[in-house]
Amino acid sequence: MSNGPSTEQFREAVSRFATGLTVVTCVADGVDHAMTANSFVSVSLEPLLVLVSVEQDSRFHEAVTAAGAWSVSILPESAEPAARWFATRGRPLPGQFERFAHHRSERSGAVLLDGALAALECRTWRSLPAGDHDLLVGLVVGLEVPADPAEPLLYHRRHYATIGPAPG
Repeated sequence: MSNGPSTEQFREAVSRFATGLTVVTCVADGVDHAMTANSFVSVSLEPLLVLVSVEQDSRFHEAVTAAGAWSVSILPESAEPAARWFATRGRPLPGQFERFAHHRSERSGAVLLDGALAALECRTWRSLPAGDHDLLVGLVVGLEVPADPAEPLLYHRRHYATIGPAPG
């Protein structure tokens, strides 16, 4: 009798679902924090809600829980270096944004990456435990939506990818 799928089998299965990539940021005790996330989804139009999954054992989890407000930069294909950097565990916090053009969000003061396809400012609406992660639901309190966005950066089969040229 099988005990069910292994962690590795599960990872392989869900890696086949292509997702977009984001950098989620917050400021806690005057220190900037960030993480790359592909577990980001819109949840509701009334009220405006989004969700991101945050690993409970991460330093970002502690920071975003304390901050109560956070921002999301939806990444264009040119932002692969940022996606890789903010996915690096244990990177130094001081100066972590120096190599990327950025600005501060109006409401939370969290960093937003310049050139993002869109950016959202959120206040934590709910936090729900889900295994070794928490599902952080955010009330969207501000938006930046550029008029002419680039193509998105994707994550598929454990690799960064792009949509590529349209057939034609």
